[in-house]
Amino acid sequence: MTSRMAGRILVTALLISPLAARAQTNDDFPFLEATVAQLQARMASGALTSVRLTRAYIERIHALDSSANGVNAVIELNPDALAIAQHMDNMRRAGHVLGPLHGIPVLLKANIDTADRMQTTAGSLALQGTPPTHDSTIAANLRAGGAVILGKTNLSEWANFRSFESISGWSGIGGQTHNPYGIDRNPCGSSSGSGAAASANFATVSLGTETDGSVVCPGNASGVVGLKPTIGLTSRAGVVPISHTQDTVGVHARTVADAAVTLGVIQSRTSDGRDPATGGVPLGWQGSGMPRPTVPTDYTQFLNPNGLRGAVLGITRQGLNGFDSFVPTPAPVTAAVEAAFKALTDAGATLVDLDALGYNFSGGPGELLVLCYDFRNDVKAYFATRVGVPVAGGTLTDAIAFNSAHADVEMPYFNQDLFDLCNSMATGPDDPQSDFGGMSYNQAIKADHDFTVNNVDAALNAQHLDAIVSATDNPAWATDLLFGDHFIFGTSSIAAAGGYPIVQVPAGEVFGVPLGISFFGTAFSEPKLIKLASGYEAVTHSRAHNLPTFAATVPFDHIKGPLQQSAGEGSATGSAMQSGSSAVSSSAVQSAAAAPAAAAVATPAQSMSAKARKVLHHL
Repeated sequence: MTSRMAGRILVTALLISPLAARAQTNDDFPFLEATVAQLQARMASGALTSVRLTRAYIERIHALDSSANGVNAVIELNPDALAIAQHMDNMRRAGHVLGPLHGIPVLLKANIDTADRMQTTAGSLALQGTPPTHDSTIAANLRAGGAVILGKTNLSEWANFRSFESISGWSGIGGQTHNPYGIDRNPCGSSSGSGAAASANFATVSLGTETDGSVVCPGNASGVVGLKPTIGLTSRAGVVPISHTQDTVGVHARTVADAAVTLGVIQSRTSDGRDPATGGVPLGWQGSGMPRPTVPTDYTQFLNPNGLRGAVLGITRQGLNGFDSFVPTPAPVTAAVEAAFKALTDAGATLVDLDALGYNFSGGPGELLVLCYDFRNDVKAYFATRVGVPVAGGTLTDAIAFNSAHADVEMPYFNQDLFDLCNSMATGPDDPQSDFGGMSYNQAIKADHDFTVNNVDAALNAQHLDAIVSATDNPAWATDLLFGDHFIFGTSSIAAAGGYPIVQVPAGEVFGVPLGISFFGTAFSEPKLIKLASGYEAVTHSRAHNLPTFAATVPFDHIKGPLQQSAGEGSATGSAMQSGSSAVSSSAVQSAAAAPAAAAVATPAQSMSAKARKVLHHL
């Protein structure tokens, strides 16, 4: 780590430290809301070791995650985590610091390969057995940067791409992940465990994956920053796939600064030789002649507490009234969204109404076809990299057969109709797909490209915008294994089809449930989005005013009847916190007023309407 980078980390620590101090909480976890910069400063001074930090996170996970009424965000702890932490401490004492994540515990979604003693299953028993033989590029980059890989997080099985009726946060291996703001609430999206774990302070940062919504949606639901990078900025080599066209590995963090630090470590600045996208440009730029730019080594240089001053932002409210006229967005939610937008102008930004100008942000019209076609081919290629698991060397047909043979544990709540759909598609890229109105794969690719160019890029360029902004998604719903997910609105499809980046940042709350906004840009615009998001964070401090309570239910006030209100009865928040260990006090945070919303996606216009609306909101 260079002296310049070390200095920037210290400055960042001083800038960000007031955020954590603002939170009013009785949770006495010694590293509550601690940032990467703060922890690095303490380790550099000798006041803290990576071993102590890692052990504290492990104890907190045992107290608040793996207990009977816990969050259930962590699917597996790394048995080598403390040994890795000790090695990082030894290196630091010898004067060798590998980078800004040196000694920092990081959790990885359980679809990211690690060549160690941990499983990479995507939540399915079909991938359980012998661990991967090679690290993913992401895991290799983390190790090279000195991070402590603490464990794996639970997810929606197969990244929520098995069934139209799937429930976010449920997997056959991991069970149901819950939301740290209220155990009855859903954590949203396939990276549900990653978002919930970061929010619950189970690690300093965590990594998830997004195809359409599954970094920003959990970030929104659990009140953390969700940074979804440009396709190809982070490698998918060694990641269980949905689609090489849209998949990316992203970050969940409690501050924009921590997300920026982590992106600099995990990204591929040049081709890694295992994922062609790391040497190219995403779909939205293909055919434009625009080359892949030289990307920064350090994204913390773009943090700016005044990042909104003078910015020109395009606002869209498309879909925010609800996808279904029979399920409109509740008035308190729309009021919170408008308050979040007002904070932009209060901070010095100029807003342009893109809806009035006629732009379409409903999403790529060929998206579901593209994902299905890619999935069948891409998952076969991934299965070829695995040994000692039921589907090793197999195909999607083998995964379907495995699920049918183990339906009691793999399909107790929902089926695999999405797997079946993908497996039934015609094999040629120019073959008409009968389930998609006769559109072919290549036609779908072109339609998604054109949607991106004619709406997202056109708006950014013609209106001279720094970014497009919208609410991320509706606040987290109560988990419902009978009726499934309850998406009312969502916006991640604006960026999904073209492969463009998003930064979701906490922006408010409704009855203590987080709500956030998303900043969208063209490919490789992460520096600008980080500047804007950090500026918004600096003027709102939304998460700091609304930390998780681990309550059994939220809202938890004004819900008891006269006979339930006995003298001296503890609150739902206090009861939840009492299940913790000595690292957590017996009463919890008193909710105040802020945080993000869940990321979702607008559905392709031509595909399977109601079902497609749902499935394209948590991938």
